[in-house]
Amino acid sequence: MFLVSNLLSKIVMKTALSEPEVVTRKGKPVAVILPIKDYEELLERAEDSADAAGLKRARRKPLHYRPLEEYLAQRNRG
Repeated sequence: MFLVSNLLSKIVMKTALSEPEVVTRKGKPVAVILPIKDYEELLERAEDSADAAGLKRARRKPLHYRPLEEYLAQRNRG
């Protein structure tokens, strides 16, 4: 366990100052260790993408307008 912990500490320290580090198992990528700044940027981009997709869906829906008086009357009733 100490060996894994020591190795992980070295990878994290290296990654904190540089590029993402790919973790492999039997020669195949299974995970990525990356600087927190890069991770936060990825999360923000994913959120932006989801927001843009939601906006696109909303724009496809037809818009329905009604007079302010009608809205206020309905609001006051219920």
